[in-house]
Amino acid sequence: MRLLFALILIAFSGSAFAYIGPGAGVSFLGSIWAVLIGIVLAVAAVLIWPIRYVIRRMRNSANKAKGATTPPAE
Repeated sequence: MRLLFALILIAFSGSAFAYIGPGAGVSFLGSIWAVLIGIVLAVAAVLIWPIRYVIRRMRNSANKAKGATTPPAE
């Protein structure tokens, strides 16, 4: 019921003619930029993980082929 009432108020409201300062636009662009960078970094992390896994396996198999062992932990 509240949602319907809110939608009716929004549909029949008049123009506000309010001033939006430049600081609001800069804040909005900054938040959009942060969200986009976060999405790009998350996608990059998911895509790079299999490549790192393959490289690690290739290094381990090359070390085992040479007969090299890891030094014992002290």
